[in-house]
Amino acid sequence: MTLIKISALAMAMGLCSVASQAVPVFPDSDYNQAVASVEQVLGYPLASRISEPAAIKQYFEQLAQAHPNRIKLVPYAQSWQGRPLFYVVIGSEQNIGRLADIQQQMQQLANPQRIDDRQAKQIIDQLPASVWIANTLHGNEISPAESSMALAYHLLADQSPQTAKLLENTLVYIDPLQNPDGHSRFVSRYYATVGLAHSPDRLSAEHNEPWPNGRTNHYLFDMNRDWISLTQPETRGRVKALQQVYPLVFVDSHEMGGDMGYYFSPEAEPYNPHIQANQRQSLQWLGENNARWFDKFGYDYFTREIFDAFYPGYGASWPLYQGSIAMTYEMASARGHQYRKADGEILTFADGVQRNFVAFMSTIETASQRAPELLNNFYQYRKDAIAQGSSGSVRSYIFPAGRDSAGLSKLGAILTEHGITVGKTTEAFKACGESYQAGSYVINTNQPTYHLIRTLLDDTVPMDKEFIVKQEQRRANNLPDQIYDVTAWSLPLMYNLPVVSCNRAVNVATTAVTTERVLAGSVSNPQPGYGYIVPWGDMAAARFASAALQQGIKLKSSDLPFTHQNGKRYPAGSLIISKADNGAELMTQVQQLATHSGASVTGVDSSWVTDGPNFGSFNVKTLHKPNIAMLWDEPTNPLSAGSARFVLERNLNYPVTAIRPAQLRGADLSHYQVLVLPASSRGSYQQALGNTGLANLRSFVERGGVLIALGNATDLLLAGDTPLLSSKREYKVRDGDEKKAGKEMKVAGSVIKTPEDYQQWLVPEKADPDWVPGFLARADVDQQHWLTAGVPETVNSIYVGNQVYQPLTIADGRNVVSFAPAEQLLAGGFVWDENRQQIAHKPLVMVQGVGRGQVISFTQEPNFRAYVDGMHLLYINAVFRGAAHANPLR
Repeated sequence: MTLIKISALAMAMGLCSVASQAVPVFPDSDYNQAVASVEQVLGYPLASRISEPAAIKQYFEQLAQAHPNRIKLVPYAQSWQGRPLFYVVIGSEQNIGRLADIQQQMQQLANPQRIDDRQAKQIIDQLPASVWIANTLHGNEISPAESSMALAYHLLADQSPQTAKLLENTLVYIDPLQNPDGHSRFVSRYYATVGLAHSPDRLSAEHNEPWPNGRTNHYLFDMNRDWISLTQPETRGRVKALQQVYPLVFVDSHEMGGDMGYYFSPEAEPYNPHIQANQRQSLQWLGENNARWFDKFGYDYFTREIFDAFYPGYGASWPLYQGSIAMTYEMASARGHQYRKADGEILTFADGVQRNFVAFMSTIETASQRAPELLNNFYQYRKDAIAQGSSGSVRSYIFPAGRDSAGLSKLGAILTEHGITVGKTTEAFKACGESYQAGSYVINTNQPTYHLIRTLLDDTVPMDKEFIVKQEQRRANNLPDQIYDVTAWSLPLMYNLPVVSCNRAVNVATTAVTTERVLAGSVSNPQPGYGYIVPWGDMAAARFASAALQQGIKLKSSDLPFTHQNGKRYPAGSLIISKADNGAELMTQVQQLATHSGASVTGVDSSWVTDGPNFGSFNVKTLHKPNIAMLWDEPTNPLSAGSARFVLERNLNYPVTAIRPAQLRGADLSHYQVLVLPASSRGSYQQALGNTGLANLRSFVERGGVLIALGNATDLLLAGDTPLLSSKREYKVRDGDEKKAGKEMKVAGSVIKTPEDYQQWLVPEKADPDWVPGFLARADVDQQHWLTAGVPETVNSIYVGNQVYQPLTIADGRNVVSFAPAEQLLAGGFVWDENRQQIAHKPLVMVQGVGRGQVISFTQEPNFRAYVDGMHLLYINAVFRGAAHANPLR
């Protein structure tokens, strides 16, 4: 049997650049050629080409088929485009042979309420450590996926004692490609730009991806923000797989800017307070050992400066709240085969593959050496969590039955997917002095997931006060803050669901909530004399309307609430379906639609109402099946476009047509009733569309179209001599009346009396408001407008950015949703005080009639990451009820 020997001599020959050497490189490795290399399977040396998803899968399938006693391949999900997601687990023959037992024992450790300390110790004494290495969540971060193949090859082919020792007590799980759709997009577009030689020039097409780039998945989601609401199938599958395995250490391997070196733990401040001290200690162990190996190889690295551990929606955060150790690794990206850094050094794709590989090996070594401590800490974390949930100030959360049962069902299912035990009460009960109906949802916090429960359900997870003081000092010196992501993510607030925290556990009969997000609806009086009413106000009714319109069922919708002769009060927006307007199969259609949508439908024998508009009133509009177009491609923000399309297509199953700016400039839009403008990112819509495009948009609206602008796309509506929206964007508020010098060489003297006065002097006369990283803002809803039908009196919106718009005058339009007064504005998270003051009472949603059509502005994203479910009905009303309130010649 032929062996390839890589000795310590190879290290002495200079491992800082491995572009021309075989990858992987590790000291004292004995590679057995009976284990197939990447070149033998795929036809090119490892790290000499960026591999397609199919090629990566092919290599791992070959390894699994050739070495079934040492590696197992496990499918766990499928991407939107149908590509399989899988992980492999590699270990010694003995550990792979008892893999099912090991995983079952980890699940026992994860449930301390079912075992005692003696049993736990017996289990810990038998278990190996486990490391899960997750790669290329962002599809254009290319070296981690390739490093997966390097690591698998090394672990299987290396016959050195050091690797054998690692695998004796460590299982290595490798998730090689978390985003195959985005990675495929990157690879195909990258090689389409390559000429005779790969260019290292950052100006080259190779290093400048076309829209929407490969970072996101098919629906243009950044899946490294999706671990809270689990909107994407890739994330949902991964979360389920992790709860079968419970790895002790989780590495989320990424890439960053090409000039930045290599980053690993410990993370930057602020830390989420629900991360425990022993977890932070473990992160220190891992970082120190990584540093030791990087020093041996001569690789530069940094820690702590960026990439915090505060927001729980990262892949490198979510496992922490399950009791594991999780962290981000970031490699400077060549974003191709080679990249010239600012200092002139050439960074290669192979450099990234090698550095990742070394970091992975170091991590495995730490886990192997610290196996007993890591296992005991995992068990103790989950045991302590139960105790903390049993004795803390919050011992239960109660979601009262009543409004938005569809939202409550979905949220309960998502929390269950997170591994949280949720119960639906089967009887009325009292808790903490209040009475609740049967059908309420209850979560007692005495669970192993206590810290995850608190992180997801509390209004605010506090940041360290000293950190906030430091950020205020940075702002005072015109430096950017160091808050990496949003500061609020409370699921009850984002779903706009009432929740009560109680200092006692709730003891009431319940049924276990499952992972079914949409529960079957029902039809009462299924054979009515007149027709059916569907109460408006949740996503179940919206799903019903979407499917009914696509099936050709004729629907009406009331602008005002009404009381039917049957004694029931129905909210504004409620759907009315008469038998006379529809075919003989209506009863069967309605029953099927209710079942699949989750809607509650009532059959009525008469159209008579005792209060509110009759069904033939001008306050009752016919809902038409709208054709929806959406602006797509530069300069559209991919995340905004993706989530706006996702909410309609995947939450409602309603199709959307994507149109590029070049076509929109002069296209005949008469076929469409609704046009959505997502937020923009690089560049402006005014430049992309030009005067011709603006004129075409105006013509579209004047003929009876509905134009919906999301976030900063509102700026386009303000452009030109005759803007489509009569608002203005605001500068930052400045204190005092002092005037600064213009072009004069000298001005009158002044006295600066206080440090506060000095800070005001530093502010430019016309500056934008400071950037807000993201908080949950409370907003008040005008209940008298058709756009707000079925929406409660207040909603919560994520507020990100620095766009503040003036309210419309009553002569121009309506501010149908406005931010709350300053003292009530902050629903969750953190916001700078001067922003809070300026945002108060400003519009969140504006509507203005133009010709026969409607212009609707959401000044903040209603579909932010598709997880602010409480805002989705407003967006859906804008689309479907907006089209009903426009007056095109039909």
